[in-house]
Amino acid sequence: MPDPAADPIRALGAPRRRELLRLLSAGERSAGALHRALPDVTFGAVSLQLKALAAAGLVDVRAAGRHRYYRARREPLGPVARELERVWDDALWRLKLHAELRHSRRGPRPRTGPPKDRTRRRG
Repeated sequence: MPDPAADPIRALGAPRRRELLRLLSAGERSAGALHRALPDVTFGAVSLQLKALAAAGLVDVRAAGRHRYYRARREPLGPVARELERVWDDALWRLKLHAELRHSRRGPRPRTGPPKDRTRRRG
């Protein structure tokens, strides 16, 4: 039975793997540096996610002594990478627009908590 994580699209289905790939998009990093960037995840979990990304061909691994260094590979995604970048760009633009509109809004701010009970109770 083939490993589902070996498929690049399926490998991107896990949020942690997407985050690791995002961190690697800036350049090569060691497994330890990636672990430090994700303090809420154990080193073992980071290592397993990196193995899945490598099996899917999304990262290259370079051994140097006892350390492993990872670098993102864009080629396996081909045209899908451009579409994913466009989707992210659109999502970031919408978030920016929402934040700017909220910041420039005049008048009373909308309530953020649950509605208050305005009925009077007589004791």
